[in-house]
Amino acid sequence: MNSELDALEGKIEQVLAVVHRLRAENEVLRNQLATAESERLSLRQKINTARDRLETLAGKLPEDA
Repeated sequence: MNSELDALEGKIEQVLAVVHRLRAENEVLRNQLATAESERLSLRQKINTARDRLETLAGKLPEDA
């Protein structure tokens, strides 16, 4: 009986270790996702700014006759 409890305790400790590792990994992944999302938004703004500038420049080009 005591050995069964020891075995169960060992398995519970293993599960808890996996849970802690996965929580830490999940936190890292959430941070990476937040960083990637922020970078995506920044790049989207740069693309929009570049597009607007190109449209303005294109509007200043002389018309072909």
